[in-house]
Amino acid sequence: KEKQARHRAPPDRRFAVLQMFLYHLTIQRPTGISCCIYGNFSGPRQEIVVARGRVLELLRLDENGKLQTVVSVDVFGLIRSLMPFRLQGGTKDYIIVGSDSGRITILEFDEATTAFRVVHLETFGKSGCRRIVPGQYLATDPRGRAAMIAAVEKQKLVYVLNRDAEARLTISSPLEAHKSHTILFSVVGVDVGFDNPIFAALEFDYTDYHEEEAERIKVLTFYELDLGLNHVARKWSTEVDRTSNMLISVPGSEDGPGGVLVCAENFIYFKNQDHEDVVASIPRRKDTPIDEPILIVTCATHKQKDLFFFLLQSEFGDLYKVKLNYTGQKVTDIDIQYFDTVPVSSSMVVLRTGFLFVAAEFGNHALYQFLGLEQEEGEQLWEAEHEGKKWTLFQPRPLKNLLQIDELKSLSPLVDFKVMDLCREDTPQIYSFCGRGPRSSLRVLRHGLAVAEMAVSGLPANPNAVWTVKRNASDEFDKYIVVSLPSATLVLAVGETVEEVTDSGFLGTTTTLAVSLIGQDSLLQIHPNGIRLVRNDKRIHEWQPPGKRHIVLAAANQQQVVICLAGSTGELFYFELDATGQLNEIERREMGHDIVCLDIAPVSQGQRARFMAIGDENNTVRVLSLQPEMCLQQVSVQAIPTSPASVSLVEMPTGGRADEVQTLFLNVGLNNGIMLRTVVDSVSGELSDTRTRFVGARPVRLHKIRVRGVAGLMAMSSRSWLCYHYQAVFQMTPLSYVPLEYAAPFASQQCPEGIVAVSGNTLRIVTVERLADVFNQQEFPLKYTPHKVVVHPQTNYFIVIEADHATWDPQRKAQLKAERLADTEGAEPEPDLPEATFGAYRAPPGMWASCIRVLDGLDGKTHHLVELSDSEAAFSVCLCPFHDRGDELFLCVGTVKELNMHTRAFTCGFLHVYRFIDGGKRLEFMHKTQVELMPLALTAFQGRLLVGMGPALRIYDLGKKKLLRKCETKAFPNQITQLHTMGDRVVVGDITESFLYVKYKRQENKLYIFADDTVPRWLTCGAMVDYDTMVGADKFGSVFVARLPTEVSDEVDDDPTGSALTFDKGTLNGAPHKLQQAIQFYVGDTITSLTKTTLVPGVPECILYGTTMGALGAFIPFLSREDVDFFQHLEMYMRAEHPPLCGRDHMAFRSFYFPVKDVVDGDLCEQFSVLEPSKQRAIAQELDRTPSEVLKKLEDIRHTRLF
Repeated sequence: KEKQARHRAPPDRRFAVLQMFLYHLTIQRPTGISCCIYGNFSGPRQEIVVARGRVLELLRLDENGKLQTVVSVDVFGLIRSLMPFRLQGGTKDYIIVGSDSGRITILEFDEATTAFRVVHLETFGKSGCRRIVPGQYLATDPRGRAAMIAAVEKQKLVYVLNRDAEARLTISSPLEAHKSHTILFSVVGVDVGFDNPIFAALEFDYTDYHEEEAERIKVLTFYELDLGLNHVARKWSTEVDRTSNMLISVPGSEDGPGGVLVCAENFIYFKNQDHEDVVASIPRRKDTPIDEPILIVTCATHKQKDLFFFLLQSEFGDLYKVKLNYTGQKVTDIDIQYFDTVPVSSSMVVLRTGFLFVAAEFGNHALYQFLGLEQEEGEQLWEAEHEGKKWTLFQPRPLKNLLQIDELKSLSPLVDFKVMDLCREDTPQIYSFCGRGPRSSLRVLRHGLAVAEMAVSGLPANPNAVWTVKRNASDEFDKYIVVSLPSATLVLAVGETVEEVTDSGFLGTTTTLAVSLIGQDSLLQIHPNGIRLVRNDKRIHEWQPPGKRHIVLAAANQQQVVICLAGSTGELFYFELDATGQLNEIERREMGHDIVCLDIAPVSQGQRARFMAIGDENNTVRVLSLQPEMCLQQVSVQAIPTSPASVSLVEMPTGGRADEVQTLFLNVGLNNGIMLRTVVDSVSGELSDTRTRFVGARPVRLHKIRVRGVAGLMAMSSRSWLCYHYQAVFQMTPLSYVPLEYAAPFASQQCPEGIVAVSGNTLRIVTVERLADVFNQQEFPLKYTPHKVVVHPQTNYFIVIEADHATWDPQRKAQLKAERLADTEGAEPEPDLPEATFGAYRAPPGMWASCIRVLDGLDGKTHHLVELSDSEAAFSVCLCPFHDRGDELFLCVGTVKELNMHTRAFTCGFLHVYRFIDGGKRLEFMHKTQVELMPLALTAFQGRLLVGMGPALRIYDLGKKKLLRKCETKAFPNQITQLHTMGDRVVVGDITESFLYVKYKRQENKLYIFADDTVPRWLTCGAMVDYDTMVGADKFGSVFVARLPTEVSDEVDDDPTGSALTFDKGTLNGAPHKLQQAIQFYVGDTITSLTKTTLVPGVPECILYGTTMGALGAFIPFLSREDVDFFQHLEMYMRAEHPPLCGRDHMAFRSFYFPVKDVVDGDLCEQFSVLEPSKQRAIAQELDRTPSEVLKKLEDIRHTRLF
């Protein structure tokens, strides 16, 4: 067994032979929101602009009250602040962006191109997030005359905004309002009407901070911009509470008293020049200790012509409505009332349409509708007194004034994830563990659009097809749903309900091949025995095929009809609609071979279609002309690898606008599950630029639908795919829904845009709510914040360790609740409110609640939950087989008792050992071993347990009453947080010193450090790429690949005595050998989890990562030098032709801390599709390609290697 343990993992150097080049792609853009604003950015409609790390998005409410993403753009920079402003007399809002580019950026939203446009880009300082470089704070004058951009320390710049003679926005040179040795906490624009603009700043002067007797105070300072002298001066300053953290501008001039509200711990102050202070206490929860401070974290202002109010949110999530009682410019009182409780937010806005958008700090974001604005009469309040001050107490309750109507899914923060195919869907699912505290959850991510099911109805038999049809071309909604059964046709009328009708004019005693609205108001039904035309006045015209033959295939648009008769000759009949509304036979032709599918192009801009397409049994697809001079003559042909199952001609946009010139595409579904998409020349009918995509294991059936008012396509196989145009790019995304067989577009008053589809013997009406979400999420709640996850290899159950700081464990929480009930005997018991919204009881620092959970990822069921007591918190976990216990797996958990997160002090650590019982569903406690350090890393190693605790690395074996220490080394720099093993080699991740390579000599029972990194890094996660290579990420957002030189690896493995490791000493007390840096890349967010996996069966592995903002990305290895050269040159040209939106240099951004090395940024390359056609042609010409070839290359690397 010992020999097998030493040699069971042969060196794997598949990736170490050649130089490594990676291609970076974002799979899921960040879902967390750092800040948000609202305004009329496109004109009359109100929209919300949100910043998601390095992504800027514009959200808009649709007619169903759902938030839709209108545009989402990667700025390749860190967005630090956002602020809207509107010039006086304007009808459209601009956006000011503070970023890490060292520039102030003013954007406007262009509705015509559905994109943000740069209006001004003014440089003022260095790039990066620096203390004294402005960008962290933004404020605008309420009248739109000036803007202030400020840094955390010292620097503040003011810009004057105006119009030129052509009504274009102009911006002045910056005016300085600096003050050294000053830290800024908040800045707002004061409403002073049309007097000189004033900005209020909350500052802290630390000039004499090193002196113990120095007075440490915060001040509120008014800075005045003199428009006549073009100068900024300090106008007024006053001392404020030391705990003040936020300023809120109060409407002034004719709308209110002006001034500012200053938010501090427990109190809110009104302050203004030449006005006495007005103060009010913040109401407190009844169960909150009276000495625990309450802090306001976010605010939103609602202003109308006749009223204004503020919504403030505390760190507990409670919303307060604040109103000022004033006469003229004098404020007499501040009225604060408890309003409702929602999850703690990072930002929130009140829309003038009566909605509240809450961007949650962690977890899902929500959109609420106001139901009321006043506190209900009779709502019980209490009074309390502490240290001579009176407090108002309230009991939190479920929502009364707000109603949640929509929710935006968020993975932030994503702590850990696993990629597995537990559902046997051929495509793996991503099981992500995310959230914080009671809002934590397991999210099962399936690649596909989420589908909302509107209705499901059973049918008497399995249908052949389904169609929807309007009664008039000008109608907004559909009139009938027509379902073709094997020997009948079912017609359903669409109204407030969907009911069967018999007076529609359709023939119901036979199956149907095609249904369409033809002309202005006539209905067309094609069945095996003929063509039936139903006029608006109920007159019916019939056409029957000659010789009692049957129609087997048919297609029609609004003016043309083509049919194919039964037989091996493939006889086609072509009809056109004349001015009187009659169908006239124009041409017939025998093709000479059996036709298996056909389609006709749609009517384009009132012009009849020029082409039709047929697929025949000879594995070819032909395009036929419908022009009078060469009707039904072949104009192009395409050979295909196997017989076609369906063809479809669809006109779709190819650029940034959905209403621009359309391109005709020929889509072919093959019997082997592959779909082809080819461009058809609008004049000659020639075929070019063929793209392929594997859809499923069954023959592909194609059906035309509409998506956001634009033509789209459904591809049906073992999985249903939606093909649509979204944000200037063609998208092909699967539906996360049961497999569908037939589909048609559907529109009704209750469902303005949906899909009616058939699955088995059921008729389903569904709608796709959000096209921006590429993953469908299934959510299962967790109790505490997840820390680490392991998977049992036999049962595929997840073992999750969860822990929360400053939280009571369930036993202590029950005691506290019983004590409160005893103190309030006779009173009504407190309602049991969900902790996910209202939070958990807070405990003193050093108190922990933690548990170990055995979880089934298929249904989210928890089979066993082990609660830890005595303030023990679980931080590490692993599955370990011990060499003298056979193949049995044991669960080992590392815990720390009474850890204080601020001081890092703790009582002791423990190593728990559990065994699995009941088929792996339950845990049986064996014993726990006390240790003197924090065990933050565990892993199995050659039949023993390898433990990283503090700077020590130990090997333990299983004993009867505790673990037995077998080996130890304390040569590590700081704190071991990661352990990776392969064979006799151990890779140790230190919290501050990157990776260290360790060799274990079994004969001597010693561990030797033989290699370390040249760069100190604050590691957050890592993974083994191969025997010599590690990929890791630090807390600053950098990803790197460190590789051990091959000659060093061979030397270490070939040293039988270990003498070289014993006597070799490196420089400066380091290891004798150094790692080489193979890859460097800056992601822009803290990476919390890394893994080497494959997302598509049968393709090479990639490196997948997740971040704190909820983003998912991948590093894909290039397989050929040709691809490396192509994408490197494309990236170079894109940097020059398409600079980032906020002015950040792309290469400098990706080299934030270390110069980018051997990584091509696929996110930048994919923006090639949104360039103007002239720029696309210029770049493609430099690459010796055509634009379509470049786009095809970009699609192939994403779809063949990822989803």
